[in-house]
Amino acid sequence: MSYQQLYETMVVNPNKVSKAKGLADKIISNKERYLQVEAATKVPWYIIGVIHYRESSNSFTRHLHNGDPLAAKTFHVPAGRPLKGNPPFTWEESAIDALKLTGLTAVTDWSIENMLTRLEKYNGLGYKKKGLPSPYVWSWSNNYKAGKYVADGKFDPNVVDAQCGVAVLLKYLI
Repeated sequence: MSYQQLYETMVVNPNKVSKAKGLADKIISNKERYLQVEAATKVPWYIIGVIHYRESSNSFTRHLHNGDPLAAKTFHVPAGRPLKGNPPFTWEESAIDALKLTGLTAVTDWSIENMLTRLEKYNGLGYKKKGLPSPYVWSWSNNYKAGKYVADGKFDPNVVDAQCGVAVLLKYLI
């Protein structure tokens, strides 16, 4: 099935609906900051918001790249970011760097299909290589059951992702 079809047939786990809506409300409450980064990058604010949730639980003290603290360059993959400037970094300058690094600033097609493809790529294609749905995208929906990278390159088929997937969040944001 295509991402479009998976999205159209997606059912949010009933015991997670309220929490997912609350997370979407938190993203919306920070919309003005996301709009500032959207103005600099042309990446829609809600894409920035869902990445921000997945990478750092919407903390403005962490890099959008991977959730490392803004007090230093990133040390997890991708390490050494942002390349320019000196810490501590502002959340906005780090977010702009992350979006440029991942090629999201060059995207012009923000259809559901392409959004979900790009968001999965942002996190990494390890699940796709295993033929599995990405929890980054589908967690808390009927499209995901179990399996998670618990560290860079370390996959555990029995772990269930505790975070909400970006497709579920987008359902409440767009």
